[in-house]
Amino acid sequence: MSHLKKRLTVCVFCASSDHVGEQFQDAARKLGTELALRNMVLVYGGGNNGLMGVLSSQMHEEGGTIVGVIPHQLNDMGFGYDRVSEMIVTDDMRTRKTIMEQRADAFIGMAGGFGTLEEILEIITLKQLEIHTKPIVILNTDNFFAGLLEQFEKSMGERFVEERFRSLYHVTSSVSDALDYLERHCSAKTGSPTG
Repeated sequence: MSHLKKRLTVCVFCASSDHVGEQFQDAARKLGTELALRNMVLVYGGGNNGLMGVLSSQMHEEGGTIVGVIPHQLNDMGFGYDRVSEMIVTDDMRTRKTIMEQRADAFIGMAGGFGTLEEILEIITLKQLEIHTKPIVILNTDNFFAGLLEQFEKSMGERFVEERFRSLYHVTSSVSDALDYLERHCSAKTGSPTG
């Protein structure tokens, strides 16, 4: 029997707003399709709305494995996606983020609001502090993160952040490139092939 490859579990941070542009919804659909085709597991915030809903429903349509992590107050309000493979209901937002981080092998940050930006910045900070070494991709659809990336560069230029920390994250506008990067990084780290 051939060796069993560990499935890559990817945590995706993304928007809960239903009012975002079609280009961002397209990116979420592409990501859902690609994750499923590559036999990756999605870990996300468990929602049925916004880019979370687009991503998870597309992943479900493609037969992918989905793990939702949602605080009980949002779940009780009906915001949980009911077609996940596994739903973890937490006491609060902080526990939600901790479980998402623990379950993931890698992270993708998509366009989003305050909560998404906070999640992306926290996961980069945790990597900077060497609390984890997992790969992080900023999926820069339609140059959404231009302002944030400019702020990163300003922070480096003013020496608040060391230049070497630019390697903590990978920026791309391509879903395929994002997942290729995660596969390469995780393969190199474990020494096992990823397909």
